[in-house]
Amino acid sequence: MSTDEPMEDVQVAQDAQENEYDLEKIKLLPGASEDGTAASFQIVDEDHTLGNALRYIIMKNPEVEFCGYSIPHPSENKLNIRIQTYGNISAVEALHQGLDNLSELCTVIEEKFSEKIEAGGYATVEP
Repeated sequence: MSTDEPMEDVQVAQDAQENEYDLEKIKLLPGASEDGTAASFQIVDEDHTLGNALRYIIMKNPEVEFCGYSIPHPSENKLNIRIQTYGNISAVEALHQGLDNLSELCTVIEEKFSEKIEAGGYATVEP
């Protein structure tokens, strides 16, 4: 590390290396409201598996008025998601919270599943 590199830049570079962010994964689509309470996003290389789960989690947020998703065309790996909030949070914040909540939910499910597998005592079906 050189001494003329600002510390913040070094931290951002380290975070990017650790998390390997894909800056092209999620795009804000044109047509968002000026106050930020409504926006559409496009997530590339995703389908109904993420779309339905993310829509469900985002709709559980009491600050969200509407959330829906669509796959524009079956031959394109793109997921469009629209979020409208009541105004206390922005659509971007609602998306971030939804992604965080979904990630936490998946972590809990994975932990519970691993615990049960390690504990054993389950029956197997023989053909």
